Amino acid sequence: MYCPIVGTLGYILSPDRKKTLLIHRNLRHDDHHLDKYNGLGGKMLPGEDVVSCLRREIFEEAGIKCEEIILRGTINWTGFGPEGENWLGFVFRIDRFSGTPFISNEEGSLSWVPIDSLDKLPMWEGDRYFLPLVFDDDPKMFHGYMPYKDGKSLSWDYERI
Repeated sequence: MYCPIVGTLGYILSPDRKKTLLIHRNLRHDDHHLDKYNGLGGKMLPGEDVVSCLRREIFEEAGIKCEEIILRGTINWTGFGPEGENWLGFVFRIDRFSGTPFISNEEGSLSWVPIDSLDKLPMWEGDRYFLPLVFDDDPKMFHGYMPYKDGKSLSWDYERI
């Protein structure tokens, strides 16, 4: 039986659309994501839909309110979690927000990173496959499958519809 953890992952665009707000997970030494850069988001709670989950997570992690949200795609990450859990992720781009982002939270520091420099950051290797799809201008959503084993991406397959 397949019972994934459902989560959201959001990439917030700067007003000039050249940067994205990322978290550098550098504060909790027991963090599965330690020292990696990532978008904002997390696990969906009972009673939430994916958009309310995304709004809550971004408000908790960055102190901002999402004003314009675009679902860019979904990813089935099997074997991803610290215990090999399966995740079903809804990946969003936030094109407009209100408020001033925190500079850090309990998981790490937040910073605006140029989109054209994302490939230079330490991150999950699999993120490099789908991030271009988050920021491109194709109006179609992507739906991908990315199995992991021992913290490594094994493959990437997707289609856009």
